[in-house]
Amino acid sequence: MTNEMINRINELYHKSQNEGLTPEEKEEQQKLRKLYIQAMSSNFTAQLDRIDIKNPDGSIENLGEKYGKKQNPS
Repeated sequence: MTNEMINRINELYHKSQNEGLTPEEKEEQQKLRKLYIQAMSSNFTAQLDRIDIKNPDGSIENLGEKYGKKQNPS
């Protein structure tokens, strides 16, 4: 997700609030929002993969292995 894409999402949002969007702009907005959500989801999963927690019994557990695999089976 580039800054240009985020800026375009914001432009389309503001235009929709002020004057409305054409059908082409609405479609573009939906596609950009979908890409944004996918990017955020991937980023969150990558963060989980890097987090380890120490359980009370002393064992180490990776949050990506515990939670990430359930949502994105590969």
